[in-house]
Amino acid sequence: MLQDIEMEKTIQEPSTYQSVASLLKQGAEGDIFGCLTEGSFDLAKVALVKEKLSGITVQLLDADGYAVRQVTSKRREKSVARQESLSDRQVKVVRALEKVLMHCKREGIQLIGYSDELVALPASVSEEEISAASAVDIDCYGSYRGADAIFDTDTD
Repeated sequence: MLQDIEMEKTIQEPSTYQSVASLLKQGAEGDIFGCLTEGSFDLAKVALVKEKLSGITVQLLDADGYAVRQVTSKRREKSVARQESLSDRQVKVVRALEKVLMHCKREGIQLIGYSDELVALPASVSEEEISAASAVDIDCYGSYRGADAIFDTDTD
């Protein structure tokens, strides 16, 4: 059964693969389908891939109607002559980094970027109290470069 809620469609329980796939096929690019259970969310993800539906978003909704997980189907680019954007795998790594940063915020950790390094401090430390003694260097394995390193044209 399908229920419209402010341009968002909700997949109701009980759901079968056939019913979910049928509902998703009725959708158009840009449509959002909300799922009330993990089971219907998992079915919808499988249906997006198997039915090769692109541009449709499926969300797992909590009891209050907030999206707690989301996937959007898209077609893979046929050929990329030059690597101008991040690959799918690189985007997943960035999303994982964002989750880590969210955990830092929850645990009261602030990250400060300097010209060529990143350090961690307790969020309770004010700007006036920041000192090298309370900062913990973060090993970024060469993946962090400050803007100074990118724009530095000084060749002394």
